[in-house]
Amino acid sequence: MRTGPKIAPGWEAPLGPVPTGEGVHFSVTSAHATRMELCLFDPEGQETRADLQPGPGHVWSGHALGIGPGQRYGFRAHGPYQPEAGHRFNPAKLLLDPYARAVEGPMIWSEALTGDAGGFADPRDSAAVAPRGIVTPILPDYDGARPHTPWSETVIYEAHVKGLTAARPGLAAPGTLSALADPAMLEHLRTLGVTAIELLPVHAFLTDGFLVARNLTNYWGYQTLNFFAPHPAYLAGQGPEAFRETVQAFHAAGIEVILDVVYNHTCEADAGGPTLSFRGLDNARYYRLLPGGAYDNVTGTGNALDCDSPPVQRLILDSLRYWVTKMGVDGFRFALGATLGRTATGRSARAGLFDALCQDPVLRRVKLIAEPWDIGPGGYRLGGFPHPFAEWNDRFRDTARQFWRGDDGVAPALADALTGSAGIFDRAGRPATASVNFVTAHDGFTLADLTAYAERQNAANGEDGRDGHAANYSQALGGAGPQADPATRALRRRRMINLLATLLTAQGTPMLLAGDERGNSQGGNNNTYAQDNPTGGVDWAADPDLRETVAALTALRRTLPVLRQTAFLHGKHDANGQPDLTWWHETGRAMQSADWEVPDLRHLMLHLRRAATAPPSAAQMTPGLLILHAGPTLTARLPTGDSSNDKSNPAEP
Repeated sequence: MRTGPKIAPGWEAPLGPVPTGEGVHFSVTSAHATRMELCLFDPEGQETRADLQPGPGHVWSGHALGIGPGQRYGFRAHGPYQPEAGHRFNPAKLLLDPYARAVEGPMIWSEALTGDAGGFADPRDSAAVAPRGIVTPILPDYDGARPHTPWSETVIYEAHVKGLTAARPGLAAPGTLSALADPAMLEHLRTLGVTAIELLPVHAFLTDGFLVARNLTNYWGYQTLNFFAPHPAYLAGQGPEAFRETVQAFHAAGIEVILDVVYNHTCEADAGGPTLSFRGLDNARYYRLLPGGAYDNVTGTGNALDCDSPPVQRLILDSLRYWVTKMGVDGFRFALGATLGRTATGRSARAGLFDALCQDPVLRRVKLIAEPWDIGPGGYRLGGFPHPFAEWNDRFRDTARQFWRGDDGVAPALADALTGSAGIFDRAGRPATASVNFVTAHDGFTLADLTAYAERQNAANGEDGRDGHAANYSQALGGAGPQADPATRALRRRRMINLLATLLTAQGTPMLLAGDERGNSQGGNNNTYAQDNPTGGVDWAADPDLRETVAALTALRRTLPVLRQTAFLHGKHDANGQPDLTWWHETGRAMQSADWEVPDLRHLMLHLRRAATAPPSAAQMTPGLLILHAGPTLTARLPTGDSSNDKSNPAEP
């Protein structure tokens, strides 16, 4: 081992690498380490080491002189290897700085990354196969003009960087951020009426060992390695500023950028997983542990971050602020958001991390969206997040699918969903836009496959077809798989349009899945997390005409503010005695309580006006009449009378 760099005394904050002109200041936190080594790598990969010094707040720091941006580095942490006490220190493992702004090296599982060898520290040195941090210049704050689209005008488009661009004709560097920001791609989204793109994870991630064994890759990216560095493959050899330039291009097109972020767990998995960063730095402080040191696996991935721990809260908040202030990001969708609210005494909407997020002067100004569940006890928390969070509403998804499939007894539930799921979200001052409505997402069938498959077709994932949602509420119209029969194709297309129209005329915030506007199919695979191939991407040649339908529906939504109100509609009467919502029977009279109890109710007719609770100064809205019918035929009498004084009319089922 060669002599290490000259190290001057360091300081406590900020964490991470900071170029100073004289060198680079490094700092990392660990409450239980007994020694912390800084490891620097020259262009030939030769390693030198120097000790960092402990200081206040359990921060280890040092000012390494004579180096600068471009320096490759990592840490080696010494301490007890006592899994039963939660400690898994192993200096044989090179550790990635949690605050690294760029990462290089293998992003794939290797046996040498294993931290545990049957209850003992694995002695194999991992430096040759471990990802390393790269020191980058300090970016100035993002100063581009942001769209600042109100929630009431937001239409989200969920997409995967590679999946959206890999097969798109005419793009340079398909599968990368530069392709995502291509003018042709931006114009496509503008034509659709999209106001925000929600990107599946772009944080640096790892391909797991079990996928390597199956010759598959981590395609979706929900195995985060680092919460600051963009995934190297998406950068195509450029620095992190390439992500910032992509955001600028979207903003210039009037489109916000939302990131799907995975602060609930990391790619280090369970005790048999790799030691790459957090586990080796301070396992007991980063992860939720059970008595005896086992991981509290409420995420189903092997581990869960301890979001009640101050170092984890600091990491998450620092990461979020970095993506907002330096990269220009406009919002975040928190995967398995229920984990973020878990504390030592249970799950709470007033957990420390939630309180910090909701009052943070930077973060409360951006869009915050929760996936409101995990797999732990009490993990389904739809409607349980504090303002200003919005939430993925899977009940909207399921009821819309069931209604158009023709299931009995679904109409009342869809009626509630069409009015913003007030029964779930109308509490604690939350707006109707808190419900993020969707009929498809990355996790599940595409829109086309909802009409072509009754069962998932996931054999290619290597899990004997057991993975992915079992309850899809789909229907193989005309038989499973592709069909050439024109009548079948027309029937399927009509079903897709009905689902899209339901989504884009409902109160709440609509979210589209990338490729649905092209009738994209995944061959019935409803869990393409490992399908880094055409199955997991968008087929741009599938059904180009659907794009015009989506564009027409988003234009209708923009034209009629009554479809996108922030206040909930409950059938209350305004100052003029007009109800803001009326449900009509097919005979032209107001719906009665008994009408909602008919199992085979296949139609809904709702008359929408401006919310009665809207302030008097609010703009007037053109009323609208929305009719949904999932049966074979319907002869409906349009309402002609005034129901404003009909107190027997239950506005809600």
